[in-house]
Amino acid sequence: MRIWDVNFKHLQAFLAVADTLSFTHAAARLDSNQPTLTRSIRRLEEQLDVPLFHRTTRQVTLSPAGVKLRDHLQTLLPHLERALFPVSERPVLRLGFSWLLPDAWMQEAIVRFEKETGAGVELRRRDDRCAGVDQGIVDLALLRGRTTVEGMRATELDTEECVAAVPQGHPWSGRPWADWAELADYPLVFNSVSGVVGENDWPAGSRPVFTVQCHNFDECLESVATGRGISVLPDLVLRRNLHPSVRFVPLRGAPKVPISLVRPAQGAHPLADRFTAVARRVISARRSLRLPPQAARHHTERELATR
Repeated sequence: MRIWDVNFKHLQAFLAVADTLSFTHAAARLDSNQPTLTRSIRRLEEQLDVPLFHRTTRQVTLSPAGVKLRDHLQTLLPHLERALFPVSERPVLRLGFSWLLPDAWMQEAIVRFEKETGAGVELRRRDDRCAGVDQGIVDLALLRGRTTVEGMRATELDTEECVAAVPQGHPWSGRPWADWAELADYPLVFNSVSGVVGENDWPAGSRPVFTVQCHNFDECLESVATGRGISVLPDLVLRRNLHPSVRFVPLRGAPKVPISLVRPAQGAHPLADRFTAVARRVISARRSLRLPPQAARHHTERELATR
């Protein structure tokens, strides 16, 4: 069967909804609107003669056909885009991430890298465990937590503190801090795809009840806002105005969350190591301003390689 009426925008629309599982967020990503996006998805489903999504008033999920199409397009569409719409000969490094990018040092690293190399950094948010680096969708990924991926090389650069995300009106919402152990008294919203904590971060006898499972940062915030539980997020959320119905409370005694840059152990983008080195220099310079010289001098980077 030859399909004549499917164009590049239809495929982009589908992949945006498949990534976010939200027509609202997908429309924002594509700088479009929901009616236009809905028409594109409907047209694609008509041409393929299969439903790609299951929709209810509360959620959007992929159908089996949608899952298959997403898996194919995640690999094929970036190659097709570069083949059909080459923008310039300027080298581009694709940087993937699942959560918010760290404050200050990441932005400085991108600016310095682009100035030093003449290459561009293309940011791609991916709601999956490895932010697309294991699939070749991005060249380098910023990941949180102690993630070891076969065939990948990770450079741990920094750590972040944890905070609790609680709904407005929660008993903690007016507190200056809470203890890590207190989380066991409340249901926890757990990001099973790219979350920063898991059950093993608590002793066996004091683990929270993981009552709500979500798959990305936006779902996590909305689940907290609707009172389904509380969650654990990186402390950079304290410096962002993210959701009017969610309050963030620093956690005392919580484990720190490692931040790593991950790239393929073999066949990596030629500039992936260069970006990692630039990021390391930026972090070291910032750390030396706030730590005693000896402490800064003894800070080391941990390299992990698995094949």
